Amino acid sequence: MSRNVCITAVDGNTGFLIAELILTDQTFKKEIDSVTGLSLKPNDARCKELSNLGAQIVAHKPGKLKEMAQVLQQTGADTICLIPPAHEEKFEITVELINAAKKAGIPNVCFLSSAGCDLAEKEKQPRLREFIELEALVMAAKGDASTATGHSPVVIRPGFYAENLLLYAPQAQEEGVLPLPIGKDHKFPPIALGDVAQVVAHVLAGKGKHGFSDKHRGQLMVLTGPMLAAGDELATAASQALGVEMKFEDISEAEAKKVLRAQSDNDESEIQYLLEYYSLVREGKTNYISTTAFHDVTGSHPQEPVDFFKTYKDEFQPKKKRKTNGR
Repeated sequence: MSRNVCITAVDGNTGFLIAELILTDQTFKKEIDSVTGLSLKPNDARCKELSNLGAQIVAHKPGKLKEMAQVLQQTGADTICLIPPAHEEKFEITVELINAAKKAGIPNVCFLSSAGCDLAEKEKQPRLREFIELEALVMAAKGDASTATGHSPVVIRPGFYAENLLLYAPQAQEEGVLPLPIGKDHKFPPIALGDVAQVVAHVLAGKGKHGFSDKHRGQLMVLTGPMLAAGDELATAASQALGVEMKFEDISEAEAKKVLRAQSDNDESEIQYLLEYYSLVREGKTNYISTTAFHDVTGSHPQEPVDFFKTYKDEFQPKKKRKTNGR
């Protein structure tokens, strides 16, 4: 049973890591025959790296549904991993991709949504709430007998990527602080991007008589990290990993926006998404963990915050140890 996968937005962090994992890990390489990467920036360094690993890179030119469907058909993909791109027109581009996959008759669809989208409010968190509409569009194909798409769907809702904390590495290095606009009372469970990639790769490689493995097919999987952490607890985890004292600083949304714009190469829509997620934290809507799907799919345990900070020790490590308690 062949498996030819098309992954969208491979120039982004998530798409790149999923494609790289499939192309380099023997567990997935032996199950997946080919990988096509769809990219808005086909000349990006990441696309070149994936091409060197054996992926076919195809330029993604949004705006014409019929042509997009033809492009997807030409890839020969029987499976698509739909990742909304980091783009100001993310919603419109993703709607077109979902409809193009349907038109192309791709039977296996894995859609990456976002944890918390079901608790977001259209007026307060419009970027997050958009994912509910996109999920509905993906799932609606299940009841459409005229298309193969929707025959074997999986929707995955990853939570807040722990790697977003790297945006505050300059403050960690210079001042020994993690500045986040999350308030002091509520918690959230950051998940390592690599853990999300593991789950997605298992789903894309899994096979059953209806397409995806019956263990995954039709599932709505919510993925979070294994530890609920308030700001102070994140700082404690960082302190343990780095061997120096780190402190949490609760900042305003306006200050957070300023920091993100100065230190992030994300476009404005991605910055807005992050700020909306932080507002969910402040509203107490992220006070839960969901690791069952991760355990069931991978058979292992997601990365703890301490291990995350150990992985990125060089990025967070303060340049000079500050004197404390007279030492």
